[in-house]
Amino acid sequence: MIVILKKEASKQAVDAFVSDVKKKGLGVHISTGVDKTVLGLLGDTSRLDPEDFLANDIVESAERVSAPYKMASRSFHPQNTVVVVGANQSGVTPCEIGTGKSCPLIAGPCSVENEQQIMDAARAVKSAGAKILRGGAYKPRTSPYSFQGLGVEGLKLLSLAKKETGLPVCTELMAISELKYFDDVDLIQIGARNFQNFDLLKELGKCGKPVLLKRGLSGTISELLMSAEYIMANGNENVILCERGIRTYDNYTRNCLDISAVPYLHKVSHLPVVIDPSHACGIRWMVGELAKAAVAIGADGLEIEVHCNPEKALSDASQQLTPAQFSELTEKLQKIASVDGKTL
Repeated sequence: MIVILKKEASKQAVDAFVSDVKKKGLGVHISTGVDKTVLGLLGDTSRLDPEDFLANDIVESAERVSAPYKMASRSFHPQNTVVVVGANQSGVTPCEIGTGKSCPLIAGPCSVENEQQIMDAARAVKSAGAKILRGGAYKPRTSPYSFQGLGVEGLKLLSLAKKETGLPVCTELMAISELKYFDDVDLIQIGARNFQNFDLLKELGKCGKPVLLKRGLSGTISELLMSAEYIMANGNENVILCERGIRTYDNYTRNCLDISAVPYLHKVSHLPVVIDPSHACGIRWMVGELAKAAVAIGADGLEIEVHCNPEKALSDASQQLTPAQFSELTEKLQKIASVDGKTL
């Protein structure tokens, strides 16, 4: 249920109203905008009648929210959420995602392979305009015989790259037991295979770090938002949604990029939406085309895989761009973004 308060409501009156609601055993999410304050009532509101709230002079309207996701809903939070990645760190340039004024690039290799490889990639993507460095320390692979990542050693190498370049770091978390090693990670990625690992999502709700939540292989939009709800309901509102393609009956690409997810998610949710064109197609020459479409349709960011020598990459060689290709692409993306007055 949401309750909209009148603009002229005093802080004292609002505090008293919130206190009364909490005494009913409900949680309250407060969203303060320029023109109004919206209260999201969390818990079992079935016994409450929205009309009863109108008896209070500070209440403008009250209504039930039909969507199963509450905190992720735009009804609860009319203003766009801006997630800051890499905040309050010496030597690190923070990146804002969700401002509506930029489409920052998250770029780097699929896997961290060795120190030279990740350092070269970090320098290259920063030079081309990337705002966040990505790289997999832990790698979920379909085959148990494929490269699984360097683990903790990979996280240490990402920290070295972060220290030299000043780029915040994004990498994937696969298990709760690994979270203790992620202190120097700025944006925790939850991959498609874990997007409904609810115990993991609950734990991320307690960690306070920004989370990049990828849509599952066959996940619906509602399921993606409910997964975000798990994180938010446990205390962490810094969630970024990521469309990375879903599985369909056709197999000419690795996955099928649901580009229409971007405007729809912006309509029903206040959370930022990022597109991952690399995993969407799995084909190097298509990555740029999908990236251009993503910027044009209003994505809040892009996650693109870049490797200095893709042919020798230990994972996802066929979809990673070279630094030269990435640099050329960023110039094209900036031209598209500028049409709407945005930067990368």
